[in-house]
Amino acid sequence: MSTTRRQVLLIGGLGVLGAGAAMWPTGSVEAKSASRLSSDHMPRPFRTPFIQAPLLPPYATGIDPADGLPVNYYRVTEKAAVARILPRLGTPVLGYNGLFPGPTISLDRGTKAVVRVRNQLPVRHALDGHALSTSTHLHGSASLPQYDGYASDLTHPGFYKDYHYPNFQPARTLWYHDHGVHFTALNAYSGLAAQYHLHDPVERRLLPQGRYDVALTISDAMFASDGSLGYDDNTHSGLWGDVILVNGKPWPVMKVQKRVYRLRLLNASISRSLRPALSTGDPLVVVATDGGLMPAAQSVANYRHAGAERYEVLIDFRKYRTGQRIELWNLSNENNVDYDFTHKIMAFDVTDEPVDSRDPTWNRIPTALTGGETMSLRAGQSVKTRYFRVKRSDATNMWTINDDSWQDVIASGYKKAVANPALNSVEVWQIENSSGGWFHPLHIHLVDFQIISRNGRAPFNWERGPKDTVYVGERETVRLLMKFTPHKGVYMMHCHNLPHEDHDMMVQFRVGLRETDVDPNDPMTAAKPVWDDVAG
Repeated sequence: MSTTRRQVLLIGGLGVLGAGAAMWPTGSVEAKSASRLSSDHMPRPFRTPFIQAPLLPPYATGIDPADGLPVNYYRVTEKAAVARILPRLGTPVLGYNGLFPGPTISLDRGTKAVVRVRNQLPVRHALDGHALSTSTHLHGSASLPQYDGYASDLTHPGFYKDYHYPNFQPARTLWYHDHGVHFTALNAYSGLAAQYHLHDPVERRLLPQGRYDVALTISDAMFASDGSLGYDDNTHSGLWGDVILVNGKPWPVMKVQKRVYRLRLLNASISRSLRPALSTGDPLVVVATDGGLMPAAQSVANYRHAGAERYEVLIDFRKYRTGQRIELWNLSNENNVDYDFTHKIMAFDVTDEPVDSRDPTWNRIPTALTGGETMSLRAGQSVKTRYFRVKRSDATNMWTINDDSWQDVIASGYKKAVANPALNSVEVWQIENSSGGWFHPLHIHLVDFQIISRNGRAPFNWERGPKDTVYVGERETVRLLMKFTPHKGVYMMHCHNLPHEDHDMMVQFRVGLRETDVDPNDPMTAAKPVWDDVAG
């Protein structure tokens, strides 16, 4: 195949991995390995202790004089660092505060946040020379457009931007990640990703908290012989690594008590989808989706989990004996490349540590949860149905949505929009994937939506909750019901197979505005980044 420079990047800059052929895969493919590590340096499953990303405390708190609501102030710095991922070798990464993944932000609904993101990255990427400019997207937040991580709203090295997050939505697992135009995949793969948790009284009453509320950021990677991350996006089709990482560690082992645990599973892989299942055959109880709690818990043997989706599941470890090991497997899906150990994610070792039975969630598996506006919407409320098709253009070798791409948005001076819903209107959006050979996780910014059908039938049990990213598999058509609230402005829709997004499967829609209207929240002109005169 012809090989472009971007296909053969190695984060350590040593050479070409050549993980696969162009347009690989068209189905589920198995291979031995992708990394160039020696056997002494190649990690193996279940030899690393589990760790959680640290919580980021606010550096200040205050009150917003406009509405009297509390505000937490945070600071994260994007910088190059060396992570300890492999047994003996260091791995250069780009991380929030130099961490892979970055620190978790956790706060209560109704407490606003101002997050200062400081770009202290090198001026240019060591591999391909692209400018290390970033745009931070809080995925799952109904943010104003200028704080939404609009792909072309870039913060250059040496600058910072203050992102304002309203945090008025119901409790949910969000995540923040880089969204810089045309280099989102490489930047996020290099480590610019982290979880963000929003709590509320309903969720706190129903689900485990504290050490029993466990964040799992799952990703895959391949490595060069020196321990550097390898990168091969197979002609912009996708990257499939042979090492599964959980919170930046390969196949870790977590010690658990004999009680109920809540796991927040984020698939931060830039292309790979997962199908989690327990080695015991016991069910995973899904209690929350991207947008928070489901109306009712769903017990599933396994489920499909695309990049950017978040699922919160309960696992009941009470039935297992002390010393027993339970593995979290990955049964995989179509359109992945699978290697020797990518069928495993992590393991749990059951201990005899005493359980605090005063905690009412220690043995609770709730069935009824909560509804909310998104799941209360009905198709009869829709004022318009819009149709979208995801595909690859043979003429341009680019990924598109209805033949539209981000190149078209740029060429229009950021004016072109594929839809113009009215503020507070309800619409049905139908997404069709009939091009064959790929699945596409479609993310729609601003809104939570309800999946009302998949190929004319009911959605899968595990996706019967509020969503912002939908798995659109081969030969699948999904219908989504959503209300366009609470902000006017331009927002993005794109594939979260990030090499697809970068080339160039991203469009925008305009809420409550005409193209000729003056937009005070224009993300290209409002809230511009500021020169950072503080070194470090």
